[in-house]
Amino acid sequence: MSDLAEPVPGVRLAKNPHPLTGYFLYLIASLLFALNGTVSKSILLTGIDPERLSQLRVTAAFLILLIFVAITRPSRLKLRKKEIPILLAYGILGVAMTQYLYFVSLVYLPVGVALLIEFTAPILVALWMQFAWKVPTRKTVWLALGMALAGLALVAQVWMGFALNATGVIAAAGAAVSLAIFYLLGDKQVRSSDARDPVSLTMWGFGAATLFWAIVQPWWSFPWERLTGVTDPLGSLGWEIPIWIMATSMVVLGTVFPFWLVVESLRHLRASQASTVGLTEPLFATIIAWIVLSESLTWIQMGGGALILLGVFLAEKSRANTVAANPL
Repeated sequence: MSDLAEPVPGVRLAKNPHPLTGYFLYLIASLLFALNGTVSKSILLTGIDPERLSQLRVTAAFLILLIFVAITRPSRLKLRKKEIPILLAYGILGVAMTQYLYFVSLVYLPVGVALLIEFTAPILVALWMQFAWKVPTRKTVWLALGMALAGLALVAQVWMGFALNATGVIAAAGAAVSLAIFYLLGDKQVRSSDARDPVSLTMWGFGAATLFWAIVQPWWSFPWERLTGVTDPLGSLGWEIPIWIMATSMVVLGTVFPFWLVVESLRHLRASQASTVGLTEPLFATIIAWIVLSESLTWIQMGGGALILLGVFLAEKSRANTVAANPL
């Protein structure tokens, strides 16, 4: 979730699913989420604070989703008193903090590295299910954890005295924890007896994040002048793009549209199939950041990234099997 590329729980398969259509839609969503990492970093490099950029993103996304739900399923706008606490936790800890900490990590780390660290969230989920919820998980979780730790050591180049920025790593790790909370609370919500549909759940999650940021940093103090400038993400090519257009792209093409693609793809794919495709996001993000921002990883770091993604794949597979056998 750096950009919410995780399969959305609770989406029912279509009566006549077409897996190739599902894979294509999810692949496009992963590509857009990956591109959004570079777009977001380009905006951050202009001087906008991560907390303000996070506020802008979640608020604009909430308003778009609110309009969509109001038009298509107005009954889902109704809030039940008992679900308010869980939605607040889901929105603040799962949505707002994931976005914010991810943006902080982008300030200090290459886009691909930040995503790789954040993508360890499924392993944290599996460990939480094992030790906190006492849900038996497969032994492959431990193999996944070992792979992820080894991969992180290679990415961080620990033999060189830890080559990555410590603030960036802590922020990315915090984003992974927040993303794990997002997964866990989201799973619980859509699997409860009075479950919400994924779209309205996401809408209210963004709504809670919007409320949180509006209280922490009121809108009347928002630095709107920051959006009136231009940025040149491609450097020497001289393609200056207004920052407000980049911000609009971050919300529409980097958040709402790919989320819709994910939901649609899951009408043709099972979550376990989709999660495999979702692992392409760090690969896409690394390539795009290399082309646009001249960010590159060493061969050793890329090997570490592959280990991390393999570990995440094993953890996702274990989690999917565990949830199927032990509904939350």
